[in-house]
Amino acid sequence: MEAKNGDTVLVRYALRVNGELVETNKEGEPLRVTIGSGKLIKGFENALIGMKEGEEKTVTLTPEEAYGNPRDDLVQEIPRAALQGNPQEGMHVQARDPATGATFTGVITRVGDETLTVDFNHPLAGRTLEFTITLEKILPKEEA
Repeated sequence: MEAKNGDTVLVRYALRVNGELVETNKEGEPLRVTIGSGKLIKGFENALIGMKEGEEKTVTLTPEEAYGNPRDDLVQEIPRAALQGNPQEGMHVQARDPATGATFTGVITRVGDETLTVDFNHPLAGRTLEFTITLEKILPKEEA
């Protein structure tokens, strides 16, 4: 049986960027995901299609298949007074979209006297990702 769009599967993975291990769930709980739900990056979901239980494969995803390329419009200047405390480069900040209520995490990239530059791009935007994926189980519909 091969995994297909709509199947709920249990997956283990290791993510490497430039050969360096960035994230893995090899030791913890497997990731439970429904293929095609849009909860994962498209390239990862596409890699699951056609895999069999117990199969392992390594895929390399371009930025377009993963988190996209960095966007200039996601780097914003905000008033320094908008943040309390002593903001430093590299600090993470949260912002809320007033229209949707969604929250976003950004990284302070520059601290000026009056303004801060905050990058809201995903940290892996613009990066080529290498995933080693193991499909542990395709769940029966009644367990999905």
